[in-house]
Amino acid sequence: MICNLCPRKCGALRTLDKGEGVCRMPEGPVVARAALHRWEEPPISGTRGAGTVFFSGCPLGCVFCQNESISHENVGKPISVDRLRDIFGELIDQGAHNIDLVNPTHFAHAVREALQTPLPVPVVWNSGGYERVETLRALEGKVDIYLPDLKYTRSDTAERCSAAPDYPEIAKEAIVEMFRQVGPCVYDGDGLLKRGVVIRHLILPGRLSEAKEVMDWVAETFPPGQVLFSLMSQYTPWGRAKEMPELNRPLRASERRSAEGYMAALGLEGFAQDGSSVGSGFIPAFDFTGV
Repeated sequence: MICNLCPRKCGALRTLDKGEGVCRMPEGPVVARAALHRWEEPPISGTRGAGTVFFSGCPLGCVFCQNESISHENVGKPISVDRLRDIFGELIDQGAHNIDLVNPTHFAHAVREALQTPLPVPVVWNSGGYERVETLRALEGKVDIYLPDLKYTRSDTAERCSAAPDYPEIAKEAIVEMFRQVGPCVYDGDGLLKRGVVIRHLILPGRLSEAKEVMDWVAETFPPGQVLFSLMSQYTPWGRAKEMPELNRPLRASERRSAEGYMAALGLEGFAQDGSSVGSGFIPAFDFTGV
């Protein structure tokens, strides 16, 4: 296939045994882990966990990515679409509240095929927010919950941290399309999310003002309670971020408190991480479990 799935639109030739382009992935899905995961937001993880499928490769180049072994170093196992469909069933049999597709952007074609037959649980599209609207529209009716990042509002930050200066505009357009597809949040009788959009933002050290700009955009774009907002404070200096002085430090407690206060003042409904989620212990083992 000649691939233009993500906003890079690099036109790479992706075959069953060879990956090119920004994501460096072949045509078929490559997966590093498939297992129950209890570290998503409460209405997604529930009591039994989300059925997470971690895909390898990435169209972004985030210098601080904690999943760099799979996003940047291509760790993962190639599988067929039939096997991907079977994995969904196995996770559901284990009690997964939903199927949580982590970083699936560059495998949208394979996911769409694997979901031709609807699943008995919600499907979660868990991505960095760097999505083509056209690719998302091809998924309409197959995804129930969108869980995108909104990492940046400023092009210079997006270029320095993710090599994607167009990220702010692209991600905002993508999130608006996600909301158009699934609408306001809907819960089941146990308080688990059935449909809706949860927008995540990871606070970066020294960029509190940009975190506030992200929250401003969410508050201005969506009516109160229509989407959920997840303020994440788990930043840990990682990968190439250790070579960047402004990013080579943990988040300060004062930065976290200020962001939380701003979120509350805006009336954004959702979640705020405490400081206990920081560190490598919260990174899953990408050891091909369940693959």
